Amino acid sequence: MAPPSAISPERAENHQNGDEIPSAGAPHELGISESKAKVQMPKFPQPPTFADKYAERDYLKGRLAAAFRIFGKYGYDEGVAGHITLRDPVRPDTFWVNPFGVAFSLIKKCDLIQVDHDGNVIDGGEVRLLNSAAFMIHGAIHKNRPDVLCAAHSHSIYGRSFCSLGRKLDMITQDSCSFYNDLALYESFNGIVLAEKEGNDIAACLGNKKAALLQNHGLLTVGGTIEAAVFWFISLEKCCQAQLLADAAAGGRGHETVKIHDDDAAFTYKAIGSPAAGFFSAKPQFDIIEKECGPDYMQ
Repeated sequence: MAPPSAISPERAENHQNGDEIPSAGAPHELGISESKAKVQMPKFPQPPTFADKYAERDYLKGRLAAAFRIFGKYGYDEGVAGHITLRDPVRPDTFWVNPFGVAFSLIKKCDLIQVDHDGNVIDGGEVRLLNSAAFMIHGAIHKNRPDVLCAAHSHSIYGRSFCSLGRKLDMITQDSCSFYNDLALYESFNGIVLAEKEGNDIAACLGNKKAALLQNHGLLTVGGTIEAAVFWFISLEKCCQAQLLADAAAGGRGHETVKIHDDDAAFTYKAIGSPAAGFFSAKPQFDIIEKECGPDYMQ
């Protein structure tokens, strides 16, 4: 039995008579006109604004503590490695960072330490140990990128695995298009970043992009908001995982992955690769961590 017609009886009769019928429906949406199907993306919510810089600092430190809880939940910790920094709104020449040796999953707002651009810990919690690599990398980024509020780096498993290949991401998924022409590759590894030159080289390689693959090391993301930097890290980690799986599957069959055309990647980037998209995309993770952790991280 033939399926019921998706067009009106009159149009079905004309179709049976051989008359050409122009399409009046959007693909996969029977009965909906193309004009109605062209829905515009909604405007993304914006970060809160503050008249009081001290109130802004307090709010952002809470968001930074939540960011560490998210990283801990996703398993982005590796011993004492990894750091997320926040430019201080009161003193923009300083930044807040996690104290060296405190687990991501235990960090509270009161634990964060404030560091100046000479590497001095000038305020913060009881543990005031500073990861030298965190200062070298993040200090250079915050100094060279005044647009960056937050920078995130950690030794996540798929990120560091992909970074061992010394190559950029292929545009093989919609999500990877978030990084279309917005992802740097730092093609060097000189051990733990303890020298100022290495930090400056990484910052120079990053340029005006939102993320970098640090060869033989791991992922680095930045953003004008904490949320954007966190989401870009999560997304980039998953994109690395997806490409590792896809390349292995394709290679095992003697094939290559299908690449997204540059025009389509650029179009998709405009929709999902913007700072506003990054900020809004992190909302579910922050909402969940707030529900799961309760007020603990805000202390």
